[in-house]
Amino acid sequence: MDKPVIIEEHNEDWALEYKQEERKIQELLGHKAISIEHIGSTSVKGLGAKPIIDFMVGVNDLKEVDELIESLKKIGYDYVFHKEFPNRRFFRIGQWRAGTHHLHMYEFGSEEWTNNILFRDYLRNHPDVLKQYNQLKKDLAGIYRNDRTAYTNAKHFFITDIIEKAKKDANT
Repeated sequence: MDKPVIIEEHNEDWALEYKQEERKIQELLGHKAISIEHIGSTSVKGLGAKPIIDFMVGVNDLKEVDELIESLKKIGYDYVFHKEFPNRRFFRIGQWRAGTHHLHMYEFGSEEWTNNILFRDYLRNHPDVLKQYNQLKKDLAGIYRNDRTAYTNAKHFFITDIIEKAKKDANT
């Protein structure tokens, strides 16, 4: 059974946890990591979240990542294959559906890379939308407390709508 979906109030320690992981990953990957970004709800001050540190690394080519799987495993990151996300490599610290850190690797500048940043930055810069998203997350956590997949899927429309708004703003 899934770990229950519990949205915690924003915690300043999340930024510190991210910084610790960023340093470890930067040391391990060196120049292969073009950029490392804190993403997801823990990266947005004032936003409630499941206490999972999501961050992403931009690389030149995802083929490079395959060579890093063993090195990442040595520092606690298990590779998780997702055939439905061919443009991402995903690593997790912690149990399935109960991870504490999620590392997403994308080609730097790809659509997936850009969308993550657009969404995060839009929430950071639009307090009204941040408030709406926070409430949506709390409501959905109540409805889908024991179904993380349904919880995640139920947020999809809101997220894609915000990404589209952010793209329009970026082009004006």
